[in-house]
Amino acid sequence: MVSVSLARYVGVIGCATVLGLGAGAAMAQKQDPVAAQLCEPMAYRMGLHYQQSAEVAALQRQSYVLASLRLDQALAAHPDTDNLAIITDLDETVLDNSALLVRDMERCHDYTTWDTWHDWEKEGVPTLIPGALAFLEKADRAGVSIYYISDRSDENKSDTIATLDRLGLPQTSEDHVLLLGPPKAERRASVLKDHTVIMQLGDTLHDFSDRFAGTTPAQDHQQVQRSADHFGHDWIMLPNAAYGHWSDSDLKTWQEKSHQ
Repeated sequence: MVSVSLARYVGVIGCATVLGLGAGAAMAQKQDPVAAQLCEPMAYRMGLHYQQSAEVAALQRQSYVLASLRLDQALAAHPDTDNLAIITDLDETVLDNSALLVRDMERCHDYTTWDTWHDWEKEGVPTLIPGALAFLEKADRAGVSIYYISDRSDENKSDTIATLDRLGLPQTSEDHVLLLGPPKAERRASVLKDHTVIMQLGDTLHDFSDRFAGTTPAQDHQQVQRSADHFGHDWIMLPNAAYGHWSDSDLKTWQEKSHQ
């Protein structure tokens, strides 16, 4: 989960107009195209359509098929090592939280403020990203340690573990679920002290390395190029069109030649 600021279509006054509809806001937006246009968070709609699309489900399955192949290769390369580990993010990597984001958008609520996330961690019902369970079960059967490193709140750790257990995910003990407190880089380092990490999975660049922390989108492009040997090998990236640091980037436009 990443705090972001996406470009808006209209001003705050328009959003307040829709919020004034109260509990019927979502229905009013569907029935009244003008009201929908006045709601700022409707700017997220296209990304959420894509995040819930069959195309993204296919990409997610494809990512985990690749991860499974790389797992086999890593196990073959470390036949005598008994301290192998995988580090994975949770949200939009293992867990699909898009239903909450859609709910907030339809209420004209900006979900990137994350003020509804604590309730979701405690009471929400995320589903599994396609392919995640089969891959993690395979790693578990092979004796690979699995560490879930997420920026979910540590105060809701018992609720997050209960969610992971409900979904049947392996190795969800207190010491394998490392939530927000120290930066992700420190939590990854704590795993690296006693393990050989053979793979990392995430939906945002800072899930993999602190070289992506505090960077601009342009610097991220440079770092991805420098890290090209990792992606698709020991770093597996999952698609997330709903939120991310990328939303602050400048769009490139075609500089059309004048025919005058």
